[in-house]
Amino acid sequence: MSNTQKRIAVVGATGQQGGAVVRALRASGQFKVRALTRNPAKHPKLGDEVVLADFNRPETLKAAFAGAHGVFLVTNSWEAQADEPKQALAAVNAAKDAGVQHFIWSTLPNVETISGGTINVPHFTAKAKIEPIVSEAEFAYHTFVIAPFYYQNLIGLMAPQKLPDGTVGWALPLDPKRRVIHMGDISELGRLVAGAFSHPELAGRGEHLALVGDLLSFNEIISTLNQQGNTLSFKQVPREVFASWFPHADGIAAMLAYFEAYTYLGSDSRDAITLANKVAGQQPTKFAAWANANFAIPAAT
Repeated sequence: MSNTQKRIAVVGATGQQGGAVVRALRASGQFKVRALTRNPAKHPKLGDEVVLADFNRPETLKAAFAGAHGVFLVTNSWEAQADEPKQALAAVNAAKDAGVQHFIWSTLPNVETISGGTINVPHFTAKAKIEPIVSEAEFAYHTFVIAPFYYQNLIGLMAPQKLPDGTVGWALPLDPKRRVIHMGDISELGRLVAGAFSHPELAGRGEHLALVGDLLSFNEIISTLNQQGNTLSFKQVPREVFASWFPHADGIAAMLAYFEAYTYLGSDSRDAITLANKVAGQQPTKFAAWANANFAIPAAT
């Protein structure tokens, strides 16, 4: 391994985003990867180094970031909840104290600002509100990457379910005709982050890089899947009905209302998408190609 390789510390290395970043950085051969996790002993082969980092023990961040050129930070909104800003601030301060040169924050659109305060999607807005903290820390380079609606959600958190009419599909408070969902293969976020670390001159001055493989309506999603041999359905349901179905359903309903009114990215994001593709060095995978290789209805429908 070359002594000139820059060390990158990756927070959340066992998760979907952090894991993708670790794999892409290692594949590039340009970096020494320090994978950060709360359980290093469980993941000894995760990176060139595997180091303890625990937001509930902020003192661990000093050693986690020591000697690192770059840091990729993603926080788990559902786990952190009200502590997410506190966690991000602790990481920014620790990275600054450690002399980190390039800080990359995984962010999302500010729904509060975009909707004029009419729609509340805390796990989006909380991430957006960290951006000024990153900018004001005055790292030599900083970048914001925006993860899309994961294709993987359709075989995970939002997999099709058996509906009351006996069909299998989705019942959601969303107009299925509206093309509002910016989607992508989250495993490809790593190429984007690796590209930003490799080319800070392109994306190191606070640029936003949006990973988007496709912009689709739910009807288009279902049409694509059904053309590949599935028989999936969609039922639009009132928001207030959906919100009563399970814990936190009201939050999902609000998120889908935001999508319908403003799209996932919330604004004209063509420049952020174009720059992201340039930085990544290739076009992201389209939904049809991903689905053909990966989509399967879970057995327990």
